[in-house]
Amino acid sequence: MFPDPPGCSFASDNAAGIHPEVLAAISAANTGHALAYGADSWTAQVEQEFNDLFGQKVSVFLTLNGTGTNILALATMLQPGESVLCTDWSHINDDEAAAPERILSTKLIPTPSVDGKMSVDSIHARAEALGNIHHAQPGVLSLTQATEWGTTYSVDEIGELCEVAHSYGMRVHVDGARIANAVAALGKGRAGLREMIVETGVDTMSFGGTKNGLMAAEAVIHLTPYPVQLGQHLRKQVNQLGSKMRFVAAQFIAALTDDRWLDWASHANSMATILHSGATGIIGDAAGAPPAVNSMFPTLPDSVAHPLRDWCFFWGWNSASSQHRWMTSWDTTHQDVDRFLEGLRLAVNHSEHRN
Repeated sequence: MFPDPPGCSFASDNAAGIHPEVLAAISAANTGHALAYGADSWTAQVEQEFNDLFGQKVSVFLTLNGTGTNILALATMLQPGESVLCTDWSHINDDEAAAPERILSTKLIPTPSVDGKMSVDSIHARAEALGNIHHAQPGVLSLTQATEWGTTYSVDEIGELCEVAHSYGMRVHVDGARIANAVAALGKGRAGLREMIVETGVDTMSFGGTKNGLMAAEAVIHLTPYPVQLGQHLRKQVNQLGSKMRFVAAQFIAALTDDRWLDWASHANSMATILHSGATGIIGDAAGAPPAVNSMFPTLPDSVAHPLRDWCFFWGWNSASSQHRWMTSWDTTHQDVDRFLEGLRLAVNHSEHRN
């Protein structure tokens, strides 16, 4: 029934390989000896690269994976007795196996979201707990940019959320596992990152690399200076201090040079737009809303979804609404998209003929 599958999976940008520029950077760093745990020239260079990227002095703690990065970021922000306000669809609440609660011994306070996004009203409602000794005290607001539903907060939305959170004494964390896609979608280059994160008043962010062509490379960025010794100690405690840190740093240097990180994310975003346009021509409105970043959420009957997924794997997303997720990556090609759309058309035609 189907031709040969595409050369890539549409399951997740996590399924993509390492960008050749990143592999080359790792190989180039693999010469001689260098002091461990970040006492190397690569780490010093990437710290300066992040200062340049954000347009100001920031504190940088390189890490190894997304869950650990979020845990470290929250660990450096929380005060005793505080909890974390997040959405029900946030990664820290829905996809990290309760790691923040187990490791940090803190409570996550998930709130209902619309398209994966936090609302100002939710902050006001949860802030009523402040000062009540019997209630968990929200001390950190965590936002996901881009969200698990592939939506993005506008700069104004982030600014308003930060303003309201700060008015209650909360600090604001951004889980930026896909921050590159969100910034690329804004279309303002690295100035968009400063507008989105620095100028809105975000305090700390998890800066993602692994979903954008890097291998086991993430970072916690503090927008205000953070005590280096304390940050390093906490990073060690949550198992995110890599001994051969130069190889993590080298990856970010490759990505940040000439803003390649945005080029790679822009490509992934554009492939999702092309995929959505083609799918709309086949299944109409069932293709879902046009993608803001590199994911789309079509509604498919089982008679289409099952054979198509067996041929080229993708994840189911919401069984109650028959929604699935298709995600593109830095290495998705036009040919991959065309081949997948060919498979979708065949699956739809076969389903219609059976009925």
